[in-house]
Amino acid sequence: MCGFLGGRAARRGAVPVLPTVALSCALRLPCWHLRPPGALLSSLPGRDCSLLSKKTTAAKWKEKKAGEGRSLPGSSWEERLASAVTPLWRLPYQEQLQVKYESQRKILQTLATLLEELGIDVQKPGGLCCPLQPVVPSPVINGYRNKSTFSVNRGPDGNPKTVGLYVGTGRARNIVCVKANHMENIPPKHKQVAQCYEEFIRRSPLDPCILFHEGGHWRELVVRTTSHSHTMAIITFHPQELGQEALATQKALLKEFFTCGPGTVCALTSLYFQESTMTRCSHEQSPFQLLHGEPHIFEEVLGLKFRISPDAFFQVNTSGAEVLYRAVGELSQAGEDTMLLDICCGTDHRVVRAIRNCKSIRRLLYISCKPEGEAMRNFVELCCPPDPGKKLAGEPFAPMLAIPFDMFPHTVHCELVLLFTR
Repeated sequence: MCGFLGGRAARRGAVPVLPTVALSCALRLPCWHLRPPGALLSSLPGRDCSLLSKKTTAAKWKEKKAGEGRSLPGSSWEERLASAVTPLWRLPYQEQLQVKYESQRKILQTLATLLEELGIDVQKPGGLCCPLQPVVPSPVINGYRNKSTFSVNRGPDGNPKTVGLYVGTGRARNIVCVKANHMENIPPKHKQVAQCYEEFIRRSPLDPCILFHEGGHWRELVVRTTSHSHTMAIITFHPQELGQEALATQKALLKEFFTCGPGTVCALTSLYFQESTMTRCSHEQSPFQLLHGEPHIFEEVLGLKFRISPDAFFQVNTSGAEVLYRAVGELSQAGEDTMLLDICCGTDHRVVRAIRNCKSIRRLLYISCKPEGEAMRNFVELCCPPDPGKKLAGEPFAPMLAIPFDMFPHTVHCELVLLFTR
């Protein structure tokens, strides 16, 4: 039996459209032709071992960034935004991969140290707990995001009806909302919808809702797109004291703008409206109201068709997800008599304990976008000696292989796949 920990592509509304659905919706992909690990690794894109010899440290990166980095044609605010959200954007892509490789190497060194403190000898060359492969590059480097969230707040010019991304912090009270026109990870379609939404709210007599207690209505915008050229826009609105008639008027104006007015250039597949009095609302707390178009958009991943709803979780980099899932499927070494479990546990200790105590699970693939965080505790609990106090009675796992996948070019983040066996 093989388990997958951390994969969530089929959670919360991203439903595969199939006659029958396997237990592991996200990872039951067609045509698992088993190959030895060497064949798998050599087939992954960008398996350039020169990445191991040429290391770009964080210090070198900062020095390079401050020196000869590229500049944007806009204001300094745009550069500040790009550096805050996509801090590696100035680096050539191969150097970005080197920076990420170094960060993953340190994570594996930390895990090796923690396990050694428990009396577990896992030291490998370089002080790692297991072999680390080079970072698998993303097939798409620019404009890869299939979901973007835009805020509404004061722009650099003081206009409170600016749609973009934040620079600054609430604690320092220096938040500025900067347009995302020059963000390399956001596709042009998302920027277009954001620009149209800004045009709409600037025409509206209603104020933006910057702080809930100060009133105002227009809030954030979420844009989702697929490889089928489907586009979904979800607009969040604070109703404050507006009655149903006034709300109906605003929804009608919004629909008219995007179906008959300037917003028609966005060619929206779906336009949703959500009345929310909280920072985040689920569909159960405040239903998403379809103002125009289809209730879902559709995406395909390795031959599977997924139906995506407004609040569905879906990997933000679709082409990168295909590479990740193909590799995970082969690493599982699944045969006809293998049961695959896609276990979406996050950092739930009880799930980790259940896996540890299930003797049938001999092979585990843990996928984490933040392995330096709570996932590190999970790694230790999976590998530590039996601990009756924590109800960890089963045979411990051992880390065997780590493969980072770059799902987020221009940022410092990547997905780490850790293979454990026992």
